[in-house]
Amino acid sequence: MRTSPEKGAEFASQLINDENGLLVDMERGIPQIAQVIESLYDESITAFDIMLSKLDDTPDTQLRKLRQQYATSSEAASAIQDATHIQLENTPHRLLNTFTGYLCNRQTQINTFEQSTEYKELLSSTVKYTDLRMERIGKVVETYFRCAMLSHRWEGEEPLLHDIQDKDVYKLDAGGDMAKLQSFCRTARDAGYRWAWTDTCCIDQTNNVEVQQSVNSMFAWYRHAALTMIYLSDVPPSSIPGALAKSVWNKRGWTVQEFLAPKFVIFYQRDWTLYLNDPSLNHKDSAAIMQELGDATGIHPLALVAFRPGMRGAREKLQWVSRRVTTLPEDIAYSLFGIFGVNLPVIYGEKKQNALGRLLQDVVAQSGDITSLDWVGKSSEFNSCLPADITSYGAPSCTPPSLSEDEMQTSVSSLQDAVSVEAASRLYHELSHLSAPRFATRRLHLPCIVFPVTEVRRRRGEGQELHSAYAVKADGLEDLLITTEDKLVQFSRARPARQSFLLVRPWDRSLLELPDFTDLPDLSDTESMEDLSPPASPSEDLPARSVGENGPESHSRELRLMVRLGQPFSAFLLAQQWGGEYKRIASDHNIIAHVQDLASVHDMMDIQTLEIL
Repeated sequence: MRTSPEKGAEFASQLINDENGLLVDMERGIPQIAQVIESLYDESITAFDIMLSKLDDTPDTQLRKLRQQYATSSEAASAIQDATHIQLENTPHRLLNTFTGYLCNRQTQINTFEQSTEYKELLSSTVKYTDLRMERIGKVVETYFRCAMLSHRWEGEEPLLHDIQDKDVYKLDAGGDMAKLQSFCRTARDAGYRWAWTDTCCIDQTNNVEVQQSVNSMFAWYRHAALTMIYLSDVPPSSIPGALAKSVWNKRGWTVQEFLAPKFVIFYQRDWTLYLNDPSLNHKDSAAIMQELGDATGIHPLALVAFRPGMRGAREKLQWVSRRVTTLPEDIAYSLFGIFGVNLPVIYGEKKQNALGRLLQDVVAQSGDITSLDWVGKSSEFNSCLPADITSYGAPSCTPPSLSEDEMQTSVSSLQDAVSVEAASRLYHELSHLSAPRFATRRLHLPCIVFPVTEVRRRRGEGQELHSAYAVKADGLEDLLITTEDKLVQFSRARPARQSFLLVRPWDRSLLELPDFTDLPDLSDTESMEDLSPPASPSEDLPARSVGENGPESHSRELRLMVRLGQPFSAFLLAQQWGGEYKRIASDHNIIAHVQDLASVHDMMDIQTLEIL
């Protein structure tokens, strides 16, 4: 039996040496080679390359011109390799081959592909240079590497990497949680997925570098997976609506991103049957399941279906996980990296206050979003403006009711004669030029509107067992009652203290009614969608005008700012330290401050950037 090179040489020589009807045979011969490909891939590819190499040396001008349309197998292989690397960029390094039961590293995955029928079909049918640029290559590669991800809660003795390395998972003892892994692989395989991933055994938990890379990549892995299979081990077969909401899976920290990130999810019950017997190809398309999940999590229905990571609406995202738990305390912060779109070091053992502090520091510094400073509870050792625990975000956001447009116009009209154009413009200009909040060595540099505290008096009998209640007076504000665990120095104007206190309003740039360019979608990202959060008030949708613009419209905008500054606001109580910095006094309730006189707002605006420890 002759070898492929001999066949290729014979066929190529026959075409080239046939002087009569040479071009006709050439155009007939190449399609013939392509047709044989389906059954004789290796022989056909070799024969095709030999034919092209012979044509490289032909003196015939027309043949050389025709030759230039065709690519060699090595050029086709290079194009396929490029598409493979692109496809695997957002895929875990290790995957389970559901057909063989073996765990495969990246190179083994590629080798398996290159030995597959799918690869040889693709290689042998990619014969023209135009084929190298066709989407067909990417689609074949994408189909082959479709991966099913598992979302579940860890239970008992989950199989780890060393338990399955170089072993067929289907042949291992099904004791403990191995049965869950085996069922996951079988279910994925039966659904047509060659590759599968689970965090228990596809990550080397003993390799700190790999763990860090995995934590920072996990959102992207779930995002680009063909399917995420959500296993509810505590939901029995034939369950009724409501079982998902009560599942422990719905109380774990990591499962938030494992549901928000994917485009396609399927919920499975304890016996790997479909939740609610819903046959949908994607349970994100199931109105009943999405309604149940939304009611249980408090997450907006649009976010459940089409979530986009980013820092906008930071506090709302923190509230989503405020009642969830993780096995390792630091994971409550690490599980949010993908949701906020940040990439930070993973340092197990640093304690959750530090982990949460580093995350919130990055969010505030990068986005300027100060909503994460809105909490009640105990201050963090990382920085006093941040909470010690994510549970501090469990209460609803402290946002005083906004004015209706009619109320706003009435207030603006009342100020037109009371406030000069120059004063309003000067205030607007000063606030518009404030720098964004930033962190440096854990110190928060926070732009604020400052109200000096003139009196602090303890109110006996009104505090809780571990807290004390203090009557607080500040210039320009109505009197306040603040309850705190801290012991405050008492003083008054007549008996001042050496330590000074401030009530401050953290500056919120959205009050300027300018377009918000933070966290805008990347136009190249086809997954981007409009922000899901509603505007803080109807006036935020008004067209913006440049600062310092003259005319009635500009003055109206500046008066609108003054009206907003005169509304009740969430205040911080700060105590000055020996070095001149400040610390936030944590309270067990929101401190809502009221301005005494709207017309004098511009006179009492003491604007500073304070350094807070």
